[in-house]
Amino acid sequence: MCRKKSQISVEYMVIIGFVTLITIPLILIYHSFVQDSSDEITATQVQQIAQKIADTAESVYYIGEPSQTTLNINMPDMVAAVNLSAGYEIVFKIRTGSGTADIVQGSSVNITGSLPVNKSSYAITLTAKSDYVEVSYK
Repeated sequence: MCRKKSQISVEYMVIIGFVTLITIPLILIYHSFVQDSSDEITATQVQQIAQKIADTAESVYYIGEPSQTTLNINMPDMVAAVNLSAGYEIVFKIRTGSGTADIVQGSSVNITGSLPVNKSSYAITLTAKSDYVEVSYK
């Protein structure tokens, strides 16, 4: 009788070991998939924000000084830095699972100012000046 109990215990341990061996790779694959999806969603959101700012800056600039408009944006969580000092480019640095990535959006007008990096909803104001567009936020 004692031998059968031992055999059942060993069989249960083998089953649990087999289930664990299958479960661990599945968890790792799931984690990788979620991380890649999150990175892709953030990159797409940032690209859309940059495109919207560039398009609106061009519209405001071509209407002329002192025109201005306001955009409402939702800044995603993984934005590390925003650079508008390049003039004709909007450069976002985002944190990904594999490091940092740059998202660059070109513009036909000179854009200066600053953009937030913290996750939140912001009102971005674009104001036409004589030879550039100024970007500010609240």
